[in-house]
Amino acid sequence: MAREITRAEAWALLKEYNQEPFHLQHGETVEAVMGYFADKLGYGAEKEFWKLVGLLHDLDYEKWPEQHCEKTREIMEGLDLDPRLIRAIVSHGYGHRNDVKPEHEMEKVLYATDELTGLIGAVAIIHPNKKVGEVSLKSLKKKYKTLNFAAGCSRDVIEKGADMLGWPLEQLLSDTLDAMKAYEAQQDA
Repeated sequence: MAREITRAEAWALLKEYNQEPFHLQHGETVEAVMGYFADKLGYGAEKEFWKLVGLLHDLDYEKWPEQHCEKTREIMEGLDLDPRLIRAIVSHGYGHRNDVKPEHEMEKVLYATDELTGLIGAVAIIHPNKKVGEVSLKSLKKKYKTLNFAAGCSRDVIEKGADMLGWPLEQLLSDTLDAMKAYEAQQDA
C-alpha cells in the first residue's frame, strides 16, 4: 500500500539528491507557487499535496539531468510513495522527457509554472535589489519576448501550459509573478 510523505520527509528526500542551493531554492519556490495556486483555484483542502508536488518536482534533476522525471519515478516507486504524487511530478516532463500528459489542473499548473519561475527569478536578478517584488508585469513580458534572455527557460512549455489551463499567457505570467512575490514577502517577514 502506497504511503503518504510529510513535508519534513520530502525536504530530507530532496536534500538527499540535491546539494546545490539553487536546486533546493527552486524546489521551495515551486512549492510556494503550487500552494498559492491551490488556494487561488479552490483546492485548499489539497494544498499540502500540491506543495509536496512542487517541492519534489525536480528531485532527480541535479544528479540525473538526462534521466529527469524517470529517475524520480524509480526513486519514489522504490519508497512506495503515493502514485498520484509520482504521476503529477512525472507529468511535468511531458513532451520533452516523457509522454505522461498533465491531466489534473494541479499537474497543468506545475507544467506551466516550473519554467516560468526560473524566468521570473532571472528577471529579478537583474534588478538592483535582486527581488521579485521589484519585477513588474511589464518588465516580465518584455524579458519573456527576449528569447536570448534566460534562454534555458522554455517559452514553448510555458505557452503550452497556459493553453492546457485555458488561460491567456498574460494571466499565467501575472498570477505566477504574484505567487512568487507573496512567497518572497513571507520569506522577508
